[in-house]
Amino acid sequence: MNAAQPDTQSTDHLRSAVPGTSGRLVLAATPMGQVDDASPRLRAALQTADIVAAEDTRRTRSLAAALGVEIGGRVVSYYDQVEAARTPGLVEAIAGGETVLLVTDAGMPSVSDPGYRIVVACAEAGLPVTALPGPSAVTTALAVSALPSERFCFEGFAPRKPGARAEWLRELIAQPRTAVFFESPHRLADTLAAAAEILGPDRRGAVCREMTKTYEEVRRGGLAELAEWAAGGVKGEITVVIAGAVAAESDIDELADRAEKLVAGGMRLKDACAEVTQGSSASRRDVYQSVLDRRRADPS
Repeated sequence: MNAAQPDTQSTDHLRSAVPGTSGRLVLAATPMGQVDDASPRLRAALQTADIVAAEDTRRTRSLAAALGVEIGGRVVSYYDQVEAARTPGLVEAIAGGETVLLVTDAGMPSVSDPGYRIVVACAEAGLPVTALPGPSAVTTALAVSALPSERFCFEGFAPRKPGARAEWLRELIAQPRTAVFFESPHRLADTLAAAAEILGPDRRGAVCREMTKTYEEVRRGGLAELAEWAAGGVKGEITVVIAGAVAAESDIDELADRAEKLVAGGMRLKDACAEVTQGSSASRRDVYQSVLDRRRADPS
């Protein structure tokens, strides 16, 4: 297969001049499973970057081959165990005018993958950092989960040890945002069982397995139901989505009472609602609206 010719227009931005250097760091999202999800900009960047820093050099070379492109620059490994040692040299290369393309095994670098350290180093050195957007397990799982997506939090990987995992789950008890996190298939059943015990058996969740791949599966249901299903054994890359806490109407009424008392003491309503909802599953907006509704119903 002949290597595709680089699109110079799509790579001009990789070398845009900044004071003192034309080099830059480029974070590139890679496909989670389907190679066709790779963007034309990723194809061009693999051909034109001076250095390709890869979490797994073999997988990156395989990706390039599948895309029908030839990596034009030097390929270096950049995984967790060498990240600290490799970062200074890569930053020096960028400062010297070279383009460093950072790719991980799947998804966006620095999101629970190598990348954060070099982004910080470049930012501190005043060197430009840009990204080639693309696949993300976090937002893909959120989109297909059938759970609220207006507000969400990403929790990385669930803690491995039971005690730390229980403490981490307790932080989600009153969290109103939908939570997304990664988990090993070997620990999934235990994590879901602990979540059902701490967050409640009926709290809604979704387990997204092998997204975009041949055996993709999305299992939705209560946490206890999902834990029972996972106990039978699950394989593949796993992303879990758990619904946020829903405030009871009585909670909002109580918080509205407290907010009114703070207002009577001279605090602005907006600030009062923010204070009383700290650590609560109720939103500041809902409490604020409750106070306004009361005032309209009883203008006195």
